[in-house]
Amino acid sequence: MITIKEKKDCCGCNACVQKCPRKCIEMKADEEGFLYPIINTKLCIDCGLCDKVCPIINNYEERKPLKVFASKNTNDEIRIKSASGGIFSLLANKILKDNGVVFGAVFNKKWQVEHNYIQKSEDVYHLRGSKYVQSQINDSFKNVEMFLKEGKDVLFSGTPCQIAGLKHYLIKDYENLITVDLVCHGIPSPLIWNDYLKYILDTNKDLNKIYSSEKDEFRISSVNFREKETGWKRYSVKITGENKASKRSFTLVNEPGYNNIFMNGFLKDLYLRPSCHFCPARKGKSGSDITIADYWGIERIKPEFDDDKGVGLVMVNNEKGLNIFSEVVSEKIETNYNDALTGNPSIESSPVLSIYRYEFWSLYKKHGISTIEMICKKMRPSFINKLLTSYKRKIKKIMNLCGL
Repeated sequence: MITIKEKKDCCGCNACVQKCPRKCIEMKADEEGFLYPIINTKLCIDCGLCDKVCPIINNYEERKPLKVFASKNTNDEIRIKSASGGIFSLLANKILKDNGVVFGAVFNKKWQVEHNYIQKSEDVYHLRGSKYVQSQINDSFKNVEMFLKEGKDVLFSGTPCQIAGLKHYLIKDYENLITVDLVCHGIPSPLIWNDYLKYILDTNKDLNKIYSSEKDEFRISSVNFREKETGWKRYSVKITGENKASKRSFTLVNEPGYNNIFMNGFLKDLYLRPSCHFCPARKGKSGSDITIADYWGIERIKPEFDDDKGVGLVMVNNEKGLNIFSEVVSEKIETNYNDALTGNPSIESSPVLSIYRYEFWSLYKKHGISTIEMICKKMRPSFINKLLTSYKRKIKKIMNLCGL
């Protein structure tokens, strides 16, 4: 019987829930909005299957990728709409063209994130783009297994821990399964995301009145965490709303990512899932066939390849991943692992547990969303610290150039 003694010991992958033959495990949200398994001990037969499929209890071995590439989708329209280089769309369309099924994270009607599947190319846009919230897996692993046993090709995309959870759930390898994970910084709280959306709607009430003479229902109509109107490297967070009756749309949020309050708290590690600070699936331990991310730093490594529309980092981890990648991606340059790691340290390193995390959650109960800005201000380095950091970087750069 799986027992969660500390919150860091559960990544919320949902594998145990789906594997339980008695259906005696359910996921319930804690005070931070993260889901954890709760067991009905009266129904449990202590078969041990929940322990066997847990990716934290059962770690895969560390591994380096087979090959590393900087790559782009040759369709600029799709690339602009994608978070980085548009590679996921190429992989997904290949599977769908062969009458397969593609799983990934989507926004539901309430703008929460959950896993679902598609079977038509025109639906790829639902899965495309970054969604910085932990997705609810629901019965996705069961559905993957069903399609695999029917002989369909399946592509499953998700965070490293979700891929590890799926692989353990399935127990055996399937030749018709392609798994794609992303380089993950960590997963922010769904509770904070939900409260942030309420905050956005509340602060734009006056805007809604301007566009409607009636008290029509006001709702979110689109969310883009990585809007590229100002370029790939200086992306914006853009959220639009609409009046339900008039169908008139207007912009609620359109600001640089570093100015956005939700992104600030996320990147400062104030409300990540506890397990993210002790991630069991970094360093290639997810077992995925392909790992994708933004190729941060490509302008220094291969400046001729960078047009600020998005360049994808693709690490192919085995021959299966290399075969499908080589088939669908034509615009690519092979690079080395160390260059990829420099721009994406999250490949190997978990975010450090912030000393402000406990304070944040203590204050959040009283102050709500405004707590993010309160804590972030305390975390801003002083002028002297900034100066010291700048000198350290220059010294390190000189040492690297001298081979020291």
